[in-house]
Amino acid sequence: MPLLTSEQFSSADQPALEQAVNTYGEVLNTWAGIGNSPGLLATYLPFLGRLNGSGALDGRVKDLVAVRVAVLNHCRYTASHRCTSALAKGVQVDELAAVADGELKVFNERERLALQLAEEMTIDLPKVSVEDGRTGVSTSVRDDVERAFSAAELVELVMCISMWNALSRFHRVMAFELDMPAPPAPVEARL
Repeated sequence: MPLLTSEQFSSADQPALEQAVNTYGEVLNTWAGIGNSPGLLATYLPFLGRLNGSGALDGRVKDLVAVRVAVLNHCRYTASHRCTSALAKGVQVDELAAVADGELKVFNERERLALQLAEEMTIDLPKVSVEDGRTGVSTSVRDDVERAFSAAELVELVMCISMWNALSRFHRVMAFELDMPAPPAPVEARL
């Protein structure tokens, strides 16, 4: 997969790329790969920015589930990005280690439920037929999550988990080299 330089991106992608480079200081490898499909980056970046940005769901929950999904999918690139984001927002290394290990007792109830949902959506859902479970996740987790989160929060949570599943699989298959710091050692050990 060729990684494009800034000048090689399509004109449709240039405005989004320019804004992203202004934020991150460089063309990240995932963008350089996505740029091979003209116009896709112009759609991808605003959507991802909206999903990861401020919204109904607390950003800490978004980062925790993203790290859990990255670890479950064994994606070092995604873990690197999501750990960097989480650490910048005040999540501690020991909390990231707990996320990587699936040790949920250190988190509050909402965070635990979000992490349980992330695990079920990542591991169980692909194995559950519609006949065996319409949603693909356990009724108990689904009911608990619906009680704990508003409708707007639930939409963002499920979309966030879904997006990081898609992206971690994309990143892993594309074998992007790291362009952010490596994940902390306890997270790296679980990848």
